[in-house]
Amino acid sequence: MNLTKVIYLSYDGMTDPLGQSQVLPYLIGLSERGYEIFLVSCEKKERFNHRKQHIERIIKDKAIHWHALPYHSNPPVISTLFDIRAMSKTVNKIIKHHQISLLHCRSYITALIGLEMKHNKGIPFIFDMRGFWADERVDGKIWNLKNPVFKLIYQFFKQKEKAFVVESAHIISLTHRAKEEIIAWQLPVKKAIEIAVIPCCADFNHFSLDKINDLVLQNWRQKVGLTAQDFVISYIGSLGTWYMLPEMIDLIKCATEKIPHLKFLIITADDQQIARQAAEEKNLNASQIIVRKAEREEVPYLIALSNFSMFFIKPAYSKMASSPTKLAEILGMGVPVLCNANVGDVESIVLEGAAGVVIKSFNRESYQEGIDKMLDMLPAKKEQIATYAQKYASLKDGISTYKLIYDKISSNRHSVV
Repeated sequence: MNLTKVIYLSYDGMTDPLGQSQVLPYLIGLSERGYEIFLVSCEKKERFNHRKQHIERIIKDKAIHWHALPYHSNPPVISTLFDIRAMSKTVNKIIKHHQISLLHCRSYITALIGLEMKHNKGIPFIFDMRGFWADERVDGKIWNLKNPVFKLIYQFFKQKEKAFVVESAHIISLTHRAKEEIIAWQLPVKKAIEIAVIPCCADFNHFSLDKINDLVLQNWRQKVGLTAQDFVISYIGSLGTWYMLPEMIDLIKCATEKIPHLKFLIITADDQQIARQAAEEKNLNASQIIVRKAEREEVPYLIALSNFSMFFIKPAYSKMASSPTKLAEILGMGVPVLCNANVGDVESIVLEGAAGVVIKSFNRESYQEGIDKMLDMLPAKKEQIATYAQKYASLKDGISTYKLIYDKISSNRHSVV
């Protein structure tokens, strides 16, 4: 069987949690559906050393060839240019030895290489934008536009953003709101801009209620230090930048007034002291917060301990393009969410599926209203929530959409060639 050859470029590492949840499952699915994948990623040294063999086991016997390059973070800007050059050289070597049908570029950094290969090699590329990256850097206070260097970089990527949209063979958006925004730009294109909306999906074989029973929950409660009487609100993921930990702790403090035995379970790969210090600054009782690190294999069980799982994400212009990975994973475990409005399509997804509570403002009155709604939802209809998650964020459906796009681009390229 002749497999169609594709280069997949990701500046995120496969040993990062995001790579394991939002890249590899899709590529494995595509490799089983007629595509040979040349995966090029930039890996952070510590995580690469820790998880390299695990990733190699996952892709063993799959039509996936992993080219893992070292990620550099210092000095700023120059290190990124160095990484782009290394990725570009690797891509050129792959193209030299294989008949590549298309490049799949994850986010803006790799789209620079996609644009280069289109111009120099005539190979079409997919702009899988993942969000309005340049605006995220500004909204997240990573780039200060008062600094002339960052202002130039921002302007450069905003110009390139238009080129990515106009010159890509297809665009992938995480949200309908971002798709509408791109269309509103009214860019001068000769063809209709092709935009597919694929939210961050979840592997519902991994995030599955079938893994959970009373004995499993009992064992995990003991591991974590919970009792059957504890009411658990969890948070899963990174701390800082976009995730509003102080505001989440404010809501937890409000909730303790109405909910006895409340525990705030934070599952993060970040420094645990960040969460503990934030709780101390807000005078949250240390006995009410549990902070734990977890590998991907453990996360479904930790989610299952939760009565609710929450996340507050800083609402900003760039966040209209965001699809939190954790949303599908939490709902897949039948756990309702407590979240804020004005982030991608989150509000419409949650409300349409009666899958949680959306906070409108970050103040005590809004928190108390949200807590009341949360308590009214309990006990949660776990099977109903899990079924809804599979309807809107199925990995199988996401892979099928990607395959349709791959098929269309590669068939058009072969017909031209």
